[in-house]
Amino acid sequence: MNWRKICAAFCFVWAACTAQAQDLPRDAGLPLTVQAAVALAALNDFDENAGSFEATIDLRLRWRDLRLMRTDGNMSAPPNTFRDAAAQERMAQIWTPHVVLANQLGDATEGGLGLRIFSDGTVEVLRRLRANFSVNVDVDRFPFDRQKLTIEVVVNDRSTNEVILRTSQSDLDFSKVARGVSLSEWRPGVVDLISVPLAGWYNSSNARIVASVDLTREPGLPVASIFIPLIACLLIPLLALWLNRMEEGVFQIDTFELVNIAIGGFFAVIALNFTVLSNYPALANGDNAVMRLLALNYATLAGALVINILFKRFGVIAKLFGLYVQEQTYNLMLWMLPVCLAALVTAILWVAYV
Repeated sequence: MNWRKICAAFCFVWAACTAQAQDLPRDAGLPLTVQAAVALAALNDFDENAGSFEATIDLRLRWRDLRLMRTDGNMSAPPNTFRDAAAQERMAQIWTPHVVLANQLGDATEGGLGLRIFSDGTVEVLRRLRANFSVNVDVDRFPFDRQKLTIEVVVNDRSTNEVILRTSQSDLDFSKVARGVSLSEWRPGVVDLISVPLAGWYNSSNARIVASVDLTREPGLPVASIFIPLIACLLIPLLALWLNRMEEGVFQIDTFELVNIAIGGFFAVIALNFTVLSNYPALANGDNAVMRLLALNYATLAGALVINILFKRFGVIAKLFGLYVQEQTYNLMLWMLPVCLAALVTAILWVAYV
């Protein structure tokens, strides 16, 4: 008896059976449905300026492989459960979907691995990961904005003709923010799951589930540190107008003193502009309430400077239309300018709020 041939034949049969077990389950037809769920276990950091966040997530995948059904027909038996190294060893012997987190930055830290195989052939893989993820940040409604922290689960080695990702009510129930998760200046909301296929090569597509966590900004700190100083700076050009007085159409205070107030206001707004954009660089890339208020400050200061020079230094209105018209025009601007500024500030804040 040739033992070498027997051993070689045995190894060939074993390799063929193992390869068949690791192949895509086709007994129930294609595409194979894999249910995906993502729960947020911890939110470690969110950098809106860099467009990234660090989170610890629980990723759950469920599918059915009829080849793993119990042969004794005892469907009420508890599932076979494996953890960590034992789970990795068992997963190497069966087919598992190859999923990646498409918007992951760098390497992830494994926090645990679990595998359960039920009597009816249902397979469940539960994996805990800690990683950094990229995210698109929209600050147009700052400081009343809401951000969506997304995690993209993609099957990258099979097209949607073979494997699709779906969610059921049990996946939605699993996908939630853990109790006690908090982040400074932000309030976490609910987790939403949506299926968005990813375009692939040669008119094919890959299955993708996007899990998004709602974050609502707490506006208290930005309002106190940014918006109150910005609104207060709008009083500087008004002071440059209010501090003067007029008798029979003639200004009583030297233009130089009031122009100094406007120039000092320019330096104050420039300093505030630098401070705000140093702490929130993302604001410079969009159209938001902060940039609008900064522009309004610059425009109002420039207007106050022009008014002081034209009215007081050169007396343009008085020379063209007389002292009476100059006095009435100046009195009109003393109340019209504050009203217009109040309306503009209210509109800017209202647009950001709604």
